[in-house]
Order: sequence, then C-alpha cells, then structure tokens
Amino acid sequence: MNARFTITRLGSQGDGVAETETGELFIPFTLPGETVTAARERDRATLMSVLEASPLRIDPACRHFTECGGCAIQHLEAKAYHRWKHDKVAHALNSKGISCDIDALVPCAPQTRRRVVFTARRSEAGMLLGFVRALSSEIISIEECPISLPEIVAKLDRLRALAELVCATTKSFRMTVTASGSGLDVAVHESGKLGENQRRVASNFVIAQGLARLSIDGEIIIEPKKPVVLFGSVAVAVPPGAFLQATEAAEQAMADIVGRHLARARKIADLFAGCGSFALRLAARSEVHAVEGDAAALSALDRAFRFASGLKRVTSERRDLFRRPLTFKELNAFDGVVFDPPRAGAEDQSKQIARSDVPLVAAVSCNPVTLARDLRILVDGGYVLKSVTPIDQFLWSPHVEAVALLEKPKRRR
Repeated sequence: MNARFTITRLGSQGDGVAETETGELFIPFTLPGETVTAARERDRATLMSVLEASPLRIDPACRHFTECGGCAIQHLEAKAYHRWKHDKVAHALNSKGISCDIDALVPCAPQTRRRVVFTARRSEAGMLLGFVRALSSEIISIEECPISLPEIVAKLDRLRALAELVCATTKSFRMTVTASGSGLDVAVHESGKLGENQRRVASNFVIAQGLARLSIDGEIIIEPKKPVVLFGSVAVAVPPGAFLQATEAAEQAMADIVGRHLARARKIADLFAGCGSFALRLAARSEVHAVEGDAAALSALDRAFRFASGLKRVTSERRDLFRRPLTFKELNAFDGVVFDPPRAGAEDQSKQIARSDVPLVAAVSCNPVTLARDLRILVDGGYVLKSVTPIDQFLWSPHVEAVALLEKPKRRR
C-alpha cells in the first residue's frame, strides 16, 4: 500500500530518510525536502512518485540509473553531492571525538573509472553483463556507463561476447575489466572450468579483439600484451585481478598529498603496499620498505623497481599485516609511514604505529568509519592530526576516499 512521506535527510548509503512513528524509513532516489509516495516494507520503501521535488534534483546521467545498483545518487546537484561526500568524512571523525578542519573534496570526473567489476550470467534471453540491482541478485544488463572510461564502454558488446565464450556455469560470475596502457585486462572469476575448445576459442577472440590479457580464477589463459600501468614514471606489469585505485586522477591526488607530507622522510614504510602505487613514487627521493600480503602484487612491485632507473632503494616484505603488524620497535627504524588498508582498516597496525616514534604518518582509507577508528588510536598515542582530505573516486556511490596526515612531536629526553 502506497503512503505519503517527507524526506528529512540523506542517509549514509544515499537513500532519502523519512521520520515515521515506527522509526526511520529509507527511500532510495529521494532527496531532503521532497514529498513522495512510496510502498513501504519494514524500514525500506520503493519510490512510487515525487509529489514535491527538491530544487537540488537533477536529471541522472545514465539511462540505467535506479535499476543498476552501481550508482546511488546521480539525481543530486553537484555542489550538494560534494558537500554530502565531504560531510560523510566529517561525521565519521566527529563520532570518534576527533576535531579537525576537513579540506575541500577532491572531485571525480565522469568517464574516468579504469577498473570495473561486472557481473555476468547466461540466461534464456542471452548473456547478461552489467551490475546487480541494489539489494537484489538480479543482473541489469547495461548499454552505457558514464562513470567508466570510454574504452571500456566501447567494448561492452565484445566483453559480453567474451563472457559467453568463457561461461561454463549456470551461476553468476564476475568479470573485472581494467584499462591498462596495453589495452583491456580481463580477469574472470567463478565462471566454471573451461574445456580445451573453449580455451582455444576464447584465446582467439582475445587476440582478434586486441585485448591485453584474459585470466580465469588467477590463471592466465592468454596474454598477447602484458598489462602495464604507470605509478608516476615507473611502469608496473600488474598481475591478474590486481588491486588498483579506481581512477588514475584520484591515485595521483592521493600520491601528491602523501608525497608532500613525507618529503622530509629519508626512510619510509609503505604498509599494505599493493603493487607499489605509493612506494614507487616515494622512492624518487626516499628509501622505501614495502610490506604487502599478496605475493603476486609484491612481485610486480619488486620487478618494476628493478627495471626502473633513478629510484632510491626499495625493499619488499611479504607479511599479513592483519595477523602480524609491524611492531613499534620495527617501525622506529623509519621516519615516515604510509598505510592504505582494505575497508576493514588497520586497527592492530595503528596500535603499533601509535606506540612508535615515527614522526610522519599518512593514513589512506576508502572507509571513513574505520579511518576514524584508526585515527583515534593514533591521536590517543600522541599524534597530532594535521589535515584530512576527502577524495571522490567512487562517483555517484556512497563511498569516499580520504587521506589523513599526522605528526608526532619529538619526546623530551
């Protein structure tokens, strides 16, 4: 049954929130100040119509918006959208009692996302390739994607055809597409075991379409051109399915902020180093010790360093920092630290950093909540929070990156 609601604010996931007698009601694709009708089911509702629209409502950029679960908030005017992202970081810090001026949001341009994770499944109507509808398992097959690089969007039909060729399952599977300097790198996961004929046909297709690589569950099926990305001036041959920052511009913005902060450090520890997006840039003027749990990523970083020129020494260490963080005694060998953990954050590692004497720390995070928790640990350990910069590299989604810079005053003897 439809009912009428007034939206009072935006929730953390981009849904409009209405206050009702039984509590908060979340209504996707609505904005504060709007009056809407919606069909309620427990604490969520499906928008039926907008009776009174917000002056901040704009036309969405994509025809698939409200169906595809990739974007949550294309309907909000840009300045208000930037303020919402900025405030997400501020609210997370405030919740931990952290007071700090938050710098202006570094915005994200459309058509810049270089790494896209599609979901695919064979259906009676053909191969579906797209994104899953929010709070559903339904795949919305897409024809456009205004967040993604044009070279990815231009090959949607060919990627769909490739999904058909490698599909050996009745279930959904993932296809991660990364735009590299050598072409598109396609990493497929859980598509089933390929027969020899399927492998041959898929390989011929990859060559014919000019793709850089096809891998399935980490196994390289064919690699006509080794996928390469640049971290600063250093070329890195990334392994299949390797983590990369979503946009090149956001990665460079984060690297610039971190690099300026650690410019005085002669020896830096890069924790959760990945393939070296920070380490290889920082090595232009500092020695760097890169620590990462993923062997393939660490190998790519080390190989890139060995073939690069003009860098200071880069050492690497494979280590699960969740199970075995660097101790404060180990950290005291460095005068700068940068850490960029997954969304879960780096609680145990932060406790060790807090006990250390490292004077300069840069914390990078894609989750303001866990970032705030980790910063609280560092501040309680004597660090002074100098700045926090929100960075929007997840356009029109609820996610926001942030870089926090900290210093620890020298202890008096």
